[in-house]
Amino acid sequence: MIAWTILPALIVFSWLMTGALRRYALARSIIDVPNARSSHTLPTPRGGGLAIVVVFLLAIPFLSGLGLLQSDAAIALVGAGLGIALLGFLDDHGHVAARWRLLGHFLSAAWVLFWLGGMPAVMVFGHRVDLSWWGHVLAVLYLVWLLNLYNFMDGIDGLASIEAVTVCFGGAVLYSLLNQQSHAVLPISLACAVLGFLIWNFPPAKIFMGDAGSGFLGITLGIFSLQAAWISPSLLYGWLILLGVFIVDATVTLLRRLLRGEKVYEAHRSHAYQYASRHYGRHLPVTMAVLFINGLWLLPLACLVTLGILNGALGLVIAYVPLLLLALKYRAGQAEVR
Repeated sequence: MIAWTILPALIVFSWLMTGALRRYALARSIIDVPNARSSHTLPTPRGGGLAIVVVFLLAIPFLSGLGLLQSDAAIALVGAGLGIALLGFLDDHGHVAARWRLLGHFLSAAWVLFWLGGMPAVMVFGHRVDLSWWGHVLAVLYLVWLLNLYNFMDGIDGLASIEAVTVCFGGAVLYSLLNQQSHAVLPISLACAVLGFLIWNFPPAKIFMGDAGSGFLGITLGIFSLQAAWISPSLLYGWLILLGVFIVDATVTLLRRLLRGEKVYEAHRSHAYQYASRHYGRHLPVTMAVLFINGLWLLPLACLVTLGILNGALGLVIAYVPLLLLALKYRAGQAEVR
């Protein structure tokens, strides 16, 4: 298939563009300087995630032209992706007030739901549940939360990149299990765009992703999961299982900070992965742990759910409980003692 032959080119293009963005960031002093809220110790260029955005969005018309992506889905991806990436780019180069960022997030999520046709019915313990317009509201909130949590979780070297690559390859495996190989090309294309960037971002990182890249990945993975729900309800559960590490850590952290009355939009270092990286004194063990959790725990469970061997809701609980225990073990959301 012609589509598969472009995948190596996506990796190379992303790698080259990330290198160019690194030189640009150094020349323009777009540097992430460590402070009390940082998880790194050396000044590092940021904004490299723009390479992921450009490379993946350039692949979309090609995939659409080959009939591997419906026009509605392409419009949803390009429109929302560009909007979120632009907001992140402006924030990387200056500052965009939180209320305007949030407004942009909700508009982008609404755009996605319009073009995807809303939220399909879901299966809960064998019962088909049509959420009607409540489903659309929940889907918008889900997309907004996912793109924000991806930004929150992009705090140590390679973590957000490894998550995107493993989730995308895992999603491709799920499609293959249902003989839907044509749908696998899209997430693998995103994985290849991220792999080129990861060469520069792997610990110790030579450039950071920045808000443009992390927000883009968050909403794009959210779109993938909603697309999957239209193909099969089991696939929605499969994607939610694959995204478990980020969803659980970020959600537990958010809830515990909310209960303390903290401003949740302010920078902090109280995610489980941040505590873990300080505990081990390096970013690499934590990033690699996520790789193994996704590949050896979450992917097998997602496969069982997709094949109908395990109930989707039950599989989600089984997948998330150990992640919740890990988040609590590494003090997710706990106030940091300085």
